[in-house]
Amino acid sequence: MAPHHRVRTGAVLCCLGLVTLGLVACQGGGPTRPVAPSRAGSAAEVGGTAALIRAAKKEGRLNTIALPRQWANYGGLIDGFEKKYGIKVVVDDPNGHSSQEIEALKRYRGQRRAPDVIDVGDTFAQSAARQNLLAPYRVAQFDEIPPDQKDADARWYNNYGGYISIGCDASRVRSCPESFADLLRPEYKGMVSIHGDPSSAGSAFAAVYAAALANGGSFDNIQPGIDFFARLDKAGNYHRAEPGPATIAEGKTPISIEWDYLNLQHIDRLRGTNVKWKVSIPFDGSFSQYYAMAINKNAPHPAAARLWEEYLFSPEGQNLRLVDYARPVLMAAMAKNGTLDKALAARLPTVEGTPQFPTEAQLNKALRTVRAQWAKAVGR
Repeated sequence: MAPHHRVRTGAVLCCLGLVTLGLVACQGGGPTRPVAPSRAGSAAEVGGTAALIRAAKKEGRLNTIALPRQWANYGGLIDGFEKKYGIKVVVDDPNGHSSQEIEALKRYRGQRRAPDVIDVGDTFAQSAARQNLLAPYRVAQFDEIPPDQKDADARWYNNYGGYISIGCDASRVRSCPESFADLLRPEYKGMVSIHGDPSSAGSAFAAVYAAALANGGSFDNIQPGIDFFARLDKAGNYHRAEPGPATIAEGKTPISIEWDYLNLQHIDRLRGTNVKWKVSIPFDGSFSQYYAMAINKNAPHPAAARLWEEYLFSPEGQNLRLVDYARPVLMAAMAKNGTLDKALAARLPTVEGTPQFPTEAQLNKALRTVRAQWAKAVGR
């Protein structure tokens, strides 16, 4: 047994020496030299975090898409990343939706303007992975991400999320709704809006899923949610304008079904106006979901793309999500290791019970149903 022990020790010492030289440690087949960022499956494969930072700074740019500054504190994250690394973040089509992000990966393949990274609902991330559009990459915190919030092959992983909620301007609405059932009341005619088209926008898709749960549906059956919005439309209550601070202030969208972190932000952004925005999580349709991060397989700035993902999953990036009420995917792990900003976390609304999430198969079935039935039942 002793000779085997000595051989193994020698191999370990060899690896340690290579790490000192900036090379990747042995894994099975022995030591290897750092790979190009476009092929790297982790920072270690580039030669370590410092090497990844140097490569990203040399590229000097990160192409993103569909990242409004007011969405889950992307404004703070972009500013923080630019200040920390001196890398310019360019945002194309800031108000785009998940399906448009995936289409951009294909449309601009091989071009310098192609998105380096995407932020999409996990249903859409799974679709992009099946189309072989994403680069496998394990961020430093990959093992801490809950198994049901990531792709086992690291092609995508959820970063932040929240609960579907109902926001309401109490200065314009006499009695604010607190459930999906309430939304059918005749006094809400022309008042109820969602964030986009559910066949292409993750937030709107989640609103339909929540409505399904509130109306006898399940993770396996989203049709009751589509039927609910058809009734809402027939009653004249469904309004197709997308909710936001401007439309709320103008009185166009006094009731919105959105993620809680978006509705809660409206309170801050409309402070000092005549709007009295209230937020409730509907007791009859509690639905939670997270948004996935992924790297374009053909990213024009592959090092910056990988560094961006590392930043989003770092304690700094995760705590910045909390600034705008989004729930970081690593919140439980950070609470354990002491890196969670407890003051920011304490502002989140309390939700009873433990959230349940649909499986990949259930999500894909639901999305297919929405795409097949939404326009026929509700219209565009």
